[in-house]
Amino acid sequence: MSRIGKLPVTLPQGVSVNWNAPNLTVKGPKGQLALEVKPPASLVVEGNVLKVTRPDDERESKSHQGLYRSLINNAVQGVSKGYERKLDIFGVGYKAEVVGKVLKLTLGFAFPKEFPIPEGITIKVEKDTIVVTGIDRQQVGDVAARIRRHRPPEPYKGKGVRYQGEHIRRKAGKAAAGGKK
Repeated sequence: MSRIGKLPVTLPQGVSVNWNAPNLTVKGPKGQLALEVKPPASLVVEGNVLKVTRPDDERESKSHQGLYRSLINNAVQGVSKGYERKLDIFGVGYKAEVVGKVLKLTLGFAFPKEFPIPEGITIKVEKDTIVVTGIDRQQVGDVAARIRRHRPPEPYKGKGVRYQGEHIRRKAGKAAAGGKK
C-alpha cells in the first residue's frame, strides 16, 4: 500500500481541506465530507496538493498511509464530481419507481418491495435502469448492493437486478427428454 500512499492528492478548483488532527473536513461544490485520520498517518497540505505521511517504515504505518490516502482521494473526488452506480432490471413485469423518499421495486414477489432512500443519496429510475448517485463512494456502493440484494440475477434466465456491465454466468437448463431406448 505504500506505493499508493506516496502519491499526492491534488485538490481540484473549488475544493478546500481543513485538517485539525485527527479530523479532516473536505468541502466542495457538491457538499462536505468528514473523515478521521488516526495515527500513525498524518497530513501535509501545500497549496492545492495534500500528502499523507508516515513516521517510520513499519508495516502498519505503510498500510495506514495507503488507506488514508485512498479514503481522502475518494472524498475529494466525491465532493467535486460525485459518484454514480447504475443497476439494470431484467425480467418480465419487473420494474422500479421512486415515490417520495421510497424506491418501490416490483420484482416478481406477491407484494412490491419498498426501499427507503437514505440521506445523501439520490435515486432516479430511467426505464429499466436505476441510477444511484451521491458524494460518499462507500454509501453509494452500499445502497446499490442493498438494492441488488432484493433480487440478485439468477443463472438460468438472468432475471433480477444486476450492476450495469455485470456479466452473469449462465447455466444450461434441463436437457431435452431423450427417453429410454
